[in-house]
Amino acid sequence: MSFDTIPSKASLKPKPFNAHVSDEDLKSFQTLLKYSRIGPKTYENLTADVKDFNHWGISREWVADAKQHWETKYDWRKTEDRINSYPNFTVPIEDSGFEFQIHFTALFSKKPDAVPLALLHGWPGSFLEFLGTLDVLREKYKPEDLPFHVIVPSLPGYGYSNGPPLDKDFDTEGIARVVDKLMVGLGFGDGGYVAQGGDVGSFVSRVLGVNSEACKAVHLNLAIGIQQPDDVPMDALSKEEQEGLVRYNNFGNLGNAYAREHGTRPSTIGLVLSSSPVALLAWVGEKFLQWSDESPPVDEILDSVTLYWYTDSFPRAIFPYRQFFGPKPTFFHPDAQWYIKKPMGYSWHPKELAPVPKAWVAKSGNLVWYRGHTEGGHFAAMERPKYFVKDVEDFVKEVWPTVK
Repeated sequence: MSFDTIPSKASLKPKPFNAHVSDEDLKSFQTLLKYSRIGPKTYENLTADVKDFNHWGISREWVADAKQHWETKYDWRKTEDRINSYPNFTVPIEDSGFEFQIHFTALFSKKPDAVPLALLHGWPGSFLEFLGTLDVLREKYKPEDLPFHVIVPSLPGYGYSNGPPLDKDFDTEGIARVVDKLMVGLGFGDGGYVAQGGDVGSFVSRVLGVNSEACKAVHLNLAIGIQQPDDVPMDALSKEEQEGLVRYNNFGNLGNAYAREHGTRPSTIGLVLSSSPVALLAWVGEKFLQWSDESPPVDEILDSVTLYWYTDSFPRAIFPYRQFFGPKPTFFHPDAQWYIKKPMGYSWHPKELAPVPKAWVAKSGNLVWYRGHTEGGHFAAMERPKYFVKDVEDFVKEVWPTVK
């Protein structure tokens, strides 16, 4: 397979991985889905508008239609074929006395000066968010001229990576250590690498930018948690940025109940959503619909929900929320501890759940590159992969000569 040549300097020995659910598990799931009931009609679920933070959540009609499509038209085997069209690997990585089995998808370059790039997802995403990005890069380049080594890990607890230890706490800094060990172990320790992240991946990228010597630059498409600086008045912001802050405030006041549940009652919500595929569909589907600029195709949403179901990702993946909303939150708002001194880039999208203004983000790190977009939401790589690739290419082209 093209793009599958692991760098010669790698100390890790990744094993090829093939995504495959057994026929027995597939049949069992289809039976469970068929008999999973949808709740009764209510005033709220008949009038719900998922695009409006003020209006109840996901509609019963959407869930019913998506369930029917899932049962009668959706084909997980096609998604597996797409996953397996890329080089996939698993590799053991030890951290704090625990052995993680980390899955990652990659496009390895044969170009001597290719820039290592870690693309980091969040919740309710997965490595699937970046398949469109890999499509663009694979169509545009050959292994001989690909300017990046592109590494897309499944973060601990997500997808085909195993979850954190059952007998000890684990946190975002721990995720960053595992990602750093992966990148260094693949041979990128001496020359360094670039971290790119959204959602939970944005926090992991920030930690890497601060704590990892090998991480030389950071690009973010989410900067949630940053507060208005005293020296940046509202009238200094553009009209688009001010409209984005309305969305940010709506999310903070009316849109983050899910995150508080993840952080304060992870045991309860984990058990609830592991019991019914329709429950998981409603919980995850709402976020893809509400946080995207344009609603993704139902098959794309079902890809993510199905991956979560078959890999038991939901209860294993929400542990970072305890840091944000748990009993003793250590929310990663970029105070002095998390100021990124290395080159930082930021892509702004109007339908991001927290479209933080450029001037605010500049207070949280050494912002040397910025691009404001007129379209796009929370899932930047999935929604607009060609623009995402362009942003990453332009950011790396500008900063890499100064840090390598």
